[in-house]
Amino acid sequence: MLKPNMSLKKNPMPSQDPKVRAHNFEEVACGYTEEMAIDEALRCLHCKHMPCVEGCPVNIHIPEFIQKIKEQDYEAAYQIIAETSSLPAVCGRVCPQETQCESRCVRGIKGEPVGIGRLERFVADWHNAHSEAAPAVPEPNGHKVAIIGSGPSGLTCAGDLAKKGYKVTVFEALHLAGGVLVYGIPEFRLPKAIVQKEVDNLKAMGVDVETNMVIGKTLTIDEIFEMGYEAVFIGSGAGLPNFMNIPGESLKGVYSANEYLTRSNLMKAFRENPVTPIMKGGKVAVVGGGNVAMDAARTALRLGADQVYIVYRRSMEELPARREEVEHAMEEGIEFNLLTNPTEILGYTNPENPRDPKNGSVIGMKCIRMELGEPDERGRRRPVPIPDSEFTLAVDTVVMAIGTSPNPLIKSTTKGLEVNRRGGIVVEENTGATSREGVYAGGDAVTGAATVISAMGAGKVAAAAIDEYLAGK
Repeated sequence: MLKPNMSLKKNPMPSQDPKVRAHNFEEVACGYTEEMAIDEALRCLHCKHMPCVEGCPVNIHIPEFIQKIKEQDYEAAYQIIAETSSLPAVCGRVCPQETQCESRCVRGIKGEPVGIGRLERFVADWHNAHSEAAPAVPEPNGHKVAIIGSGPSGLTCAGDLAKKGYKVTVFEALHLAGGVLVYGIPEFRLPKAIVQKEVDNLKAMGVDVETNMVIGKTLTIDEIFEMGYEAVFIGSGAGLPNFMNIPGESLKGVYSANEYLTRSNLMKAFRENPVTPIMKGGKVAVVGGGNVAMDAARTALRLGADQVYIVYRRSMEELPARREEVEHAMEEGIEFNLLTNPTEILGYTNPENPRDPKNGSVIGMKCIRMELGEPDERGRRRPVPIPDSEFTLAVDTVVMAIGTSPNPLIKSTTKGLEVNRRGGIVVEENTGATSREGVYAGGDAVTGAATVISAMGAGKVAAAAIDEYLAGK
């Protein structure tokens, strides 16, 4: 019998050397070896009250799958995870375990918690490398459900309903399924082949995926019901970028993070002579401090930027990005300008030649230093400008990564759909039901930009509610 591992430290995650990875789009983290996974699994105490499960938005049976790793039965471990999670390989990479399951781990009281996310990734990768069995196709129950959006909430809802025998069709606006998983998260954090594998698994279960379908334009929700669908789940995400409304945001070289990452991740702008080009090289400023800001900054570096700055108006303690992503960015040489806020973006002008192609291009960004004042309504200390602290950052590209809002297209073309002042669809908390009968919603379309795993949790809740609703019909 293997002895428990009482080390206070997690097994470190093997990763590419920062000097090497800063110049390629290959995955940064290399994953645990089998020996490392077993050693990490032996750190789990298998608490009877299982606080880690309570911290998981999709309630993965964490101690059970970790026990199977100890027994070296990795396929059984995968099947335990798959009972409640439709995207194990994705969650093992991008889920913020440190604030969810791992934050509840008893081992974290006197040391580091068990590396639950790293173990989930190991199990999912092992399954994908060794299992050739196709997913079971459930017996059809005769009901049809439409899913709008193929991001994490839509894929989760589709998977849970398909397992119950529903005929599910996923409508995706872009030309490739996966939503934010393919257009928003870079290859070096989440390889696109992994997302495609998850989508292929759903197709093998009988889920139809229709791409290039902009619901609200190509089809309306009314027309979807007329096609024989009995319920609709809206998981269309939050694709409307926010800006600061400061002078110069319309200059050449200013991007929203959505556009910048989509051009690189989905349209492959990093290739030579791309169809949808993107500005490369020079100095890049990324405004914001979340995971999207880290993704944009690290992408800029890999696209050939000479220098990349993160510009964030609060301090390191308030930085909302995952600590691991911040550490990776720092290791790669990205400079953090904290307690700094942009006030204006400056453009090039040649008064002697109005046709100069450089006219209207970014040449710098005016900023002001900040200090933290009194707490705001959410308890965070509010940034306050420091008088006479203005300075100019010489940059060629500015990426605004200050959040997104739900796309207004569906709400503007659907009667009877209640939304809040931020544009999010209003739903019942425990069902995801909207103000219109038969229509459910979840994920970023409801909450605004949030985590992959919280969107998956909303998809699960809605799938269960849809099943109950159609059973009642």
